[in-house]
Formats: sequence, C-alpha cells, structure tokens
Amino acid sequence: MIDFQTLVLVLPVLLASLTLHELAHGVTATLLGDPTPREQGRLTLNPLAHLDPLGTILLVVTLIASPFAFGWAKPVQVQPRYFRRAREGMAIVAIAGPATNFVLALLCLAPIRFMNVSGELYDVLTAAFVVNVVLGVFNLIPIPPLDGSRVVGVFMSKSTYNWWLSLDQYGFIVLFALIFLGREQFQEVFNRTLELVAGIMGLQVTT
Repeated sequence: MIDFQTLVLVLPVLLASLTLHELAHGVTATLLGDPTPREQGRLTLNPLAHLDPLGTILLVVTLIASPFAFGWAKPVQVQPRYFRRAREGMAIVAIAGPATNFVLALLCLAPIRFMNVSGELYDVLTAAFVVNVVLGVFNLIPIPPLDGSRVVGVFMSKSTYNWWLSLDQYGFIVLFALIFLGREQFQEVFNRTLELVAGIMGLQVTT
C-alpha cells in the first residue's frame, strides 16, 4: 500500500509504466513482422492509446487500499499469422511487456542505490519500483489472457494451445477467484519478488 500523497506524485510514473509495457508489446510484434499494432495506432507514447479504464482504476485503488495491488492496460492486438513461428512469436511479444517493467523497476532503484536520494524523491522512486514489479509479476501469471499464458504456450501442442487460447474470455474470472481465495499466497510471491529485485541492486525493501 502507498499513501494518497505519494500516489499523486508517482501517477506520471504509473501512466508511463503502463504505456511502456504495452508499447513494448507493439514494438516487438512489429519487429517480428506484424503490422497490426502500427495500423491500430499503438506505436505511440500517448497513454490514452494504451490505458484500460477499469484496469487503471483497479491498480490505483489497490495500491492505496490493499496489500495486494494489481491492474492492467488495454492489450495490444497481435496477429500471430504474421510470425514465422506463431507460438514462439507470441511468447516473445508477451515477455517484452513484463521485461520492460522489470527494467523500469531497476532504473527506479538505481538513483537510490547510487545517488543516495531521500525524502519525497525516495518515496516516489520506491513507489515506482513497486508499481513496475507488480505489473511485471502480475502479467507473468500463466492464466489466459495474461502474458505468462503466452509464454507457457510455447511448450504446448498445437491443439492444446488453441484450446488454451479459447480460455481468454474466462481468464480474469479465474484470476479474481484465485486472488480472493489465495490473496495471502499472492502477496507472499510479490513480497519475495520485490525483495529479490531490490537485492540485485544491493538494497533492502521492507514489504
């Protein structure tokens, strides 16, 4: 949880993190040969092109009021038929988003580690670190339609993968049920991940 004042200060970072996550998907798909993100105007730094109203509101609310924060942006539409190998291409596109968030998390911690910042700037950078780790880990959960489901799809047979993709419409129902029933376990995973990423920078983060 973060306080409202810190949230106001970190809001631009939150918007940038969601935007860069989706932009990473779009750029990666484009580099792999899919023109869809460009055609739909998703190769832009304009947050309005990427934000999902419900996902953004949930992330803001849960960051303030809940020990377990989660949210999402508007998914980038990708056509795997343009990829040389569809499942592998989808996995690469999927992993680009969370990877971007983890890089941003490290960039947020770098000034704390190497510049010895404190006060309000320290609070903002710490909150930005938490936001990006939350986004990265949440999207790697292997439940359709989250990014993690595309990564594990590489190891499935074609028929199983097609069935797996058909679960996209039910994924968030399952996800919310799991979060509600196992929120303590989810929080533990997030806490350990925060500590791991901070540890890479030689820091200790209280969770």
